[in-house]
Amino acid sequence: MPRNNRTGSRRNKGVADTTTTPATTPTRHAAPLPGGRGEVRIIGGEWRGRKLHFPQAGSLRPTPDRVRETLFNWLQFELAGKHCLDLFAGSGALGFEALSRGVAAVQFVERDPAAARAIGDALRTFGSERGRVAQQDAFAFLRGKPATPYDIVFLDPPYAEHWLGRACAELEGGGWLKPGAFVYLEDAVSHGAPELPEGWDLLRSKKAGDVGYHLARRHNTT
Repeated sequence: MPRNNRTGSRRNKGVADTTTTPATTPTRHAAPLPGGRGEVRIIGGEWRGRKLHFPQAGSLRPTPDRVRETLFNWLQFELAGKHCLDLFAGSGALGFEALSRGVAAVQFVERDPAAARAIGDALRTFGSERGRVAQQDAFAFLRGKPATPYDIVFLDPPYAEHWLGRACAELEGGGWLKPGAFVYLEDAVSHGAPELPEGWDLLRSKKAGDVGYHLARRHNTT
């Protein structure tokens, strides 16, 4: 599998309905470019309008623009100076969007060598020293010990693998999250609401076509 994590926005109050269920697991793909590449555009912040290029592969599915717009509207007052983990990074779109909007640092984790290399190339092209890339399996990464816990984590694993519950449990059990940390979760809408560890709250939940996306928060306790 080529990547670790693939297959106008108003602020919501409460959790939105997610009952619509497509017949099959979604297979959204980025539009291909010559040379087998894909691209995604950063939609806000310092790098608004700049493009990320990444190796095009059958299971690659960057988070759609309107989903990213909604997510970062949800997080707009929570970004400045924060440390983020983009655990199944793929194209790096979520992590780069966060960097563009003022977070202090992003750790990208991507197991596919070509995709990880593309993220590193983009960081150099943008002249950013606030991002680091680990070319590593996400769960192997989580078996390590965090240097410091994270404020925000992005989780967009392959839909067919059903890895969200496992990833959440390992983030919680491994000490990867600060009290009050936010966790973004993306999955096929047919899978419904994600299973969360004890001590997490599901703050928001929406759907866009075949994509179900959610924002959870760890309780603000030590």
